[in-house]
Amino acid sequence: MGYNFDIDPDITKAETLPASFYRDPEIFEALKKTVFYRSWQWIGDTTLINTAQNAYPFILLDGFLTEPMLLTKDGDETIHCLTNVCTHRGNLLLDGPAKTRKLICGYHGRRFALDGNFEHMPEFKETKDFPRPCDNLHRFPLRRWGPLLFAGLHTSFDFESVLNDMNERVGFLPLDQFELHESRGKDYIVNAHWALYCDNYLEGFHIPFVHEDLDAVLDYGSYDTVLYNYCNLQIGYAEGAEEVFDLPDNHPDFGKKVAAYYYWVFPNMMFNFYPWGLSVNLVQPISMSQTKVTFSSYVYDVAKLDKGAGSGLDKVELEDEAVVEGVQKGVRSEFYKAGRFSANREKGVHHFHRLLAEFLNT
Repeated sequence: MGYNFDIDPDITKAETLPASFYRDPEIFEALKKTVFYRSWQWIGDTTLINTAQNAYPFILLDGFLTEPMLLTKDGDETIHCLTNVCTHRGNLLLDGPAKTRKLICGYHGRRFALDGNFEHMPEFKETKDFPRPCDNLHRFPLRRWGPLLFAGLHTSFDFESVLNDMNERVGFLPLDQFELHESRGKDYIVNAHWALYCDNYLEGFHIPFVHEDLDAVLDYGSYDTVLYNYCNLQIGYAEGAEEVFDLPDNHPDFGKKVAAYYYWVFPNMMFNFYPWGLSVNLVQPISMSQTKVTFSSYVYDVAKLDKGAGSGLDKVELEDEAVVEGVQKGVRSEFYKAGRFSANREKGVHHFHRLLAEFLNT
């Protein structure tokens, strides 16, 4: 079904998405096809397929999209993203990571190459018009950014444009040298709608009221938001002598004390760059009132860990959760309909709501 959400492009006139957006089960279900199927998802990094394993099965947004997928790396070192579902009877091809030369279904022996092409099927000599193109494994579009991998189902925009937007400011960083520190990774369960979590992330308006420690190291007056088509950037400037980026001469922010670059990518990904490296936050819907947020840390400069804006991330997260869970309770009130935007401080939220409305309406 189509929707008719209207978010005025003029932020000074616009209202937020209505409360019904956050509490209507039909809208929540519609978001799967209209938003998540048509956008991109971070699916991990190249360490998932290394010398020990060249096939890695995973579930995309388990419990929400629950799409069985498979990363493979062939003999030419090319990485592929495929369906993990056999084209014969729908059996899962792999239950766990493996080192293999072929993909062979354990049900009836159908065999595929690591690029997904059909190769062989026992007892099918009499089957007419076989094999057909649909007997190959479905290939999903895949993009790589440093060690990070992104895939989509029925993508409606080119992810290269998003990467180009982010590279304007963080392209000078040697992403291929960033290393995953699993010990610093963590999952959080937030009792709130996933979009409310994104709403909160997309504005620094709440920092002086919610994050005392973070506010002490960021210059709130200079906090800035930059909008792109399918992502946006919040720039946090250092208040004092905290850790900042060593920016090259040709950088658009050269001469400024940048403590953090906070990138959000539609609809549910955050890439937080600090002088020590990168914190990736993936916001995964579970239900209308519950969300899993996964934090993954990629470290470049260990000496700068736990300093400045990139420190105390767990404390900041718990502070955010408390606020977002309060909003979750509030938007269920019969007496809350919609809000207005601060033209100076909520440009990112306005941008997000306009994108959601655009995707839902089509």
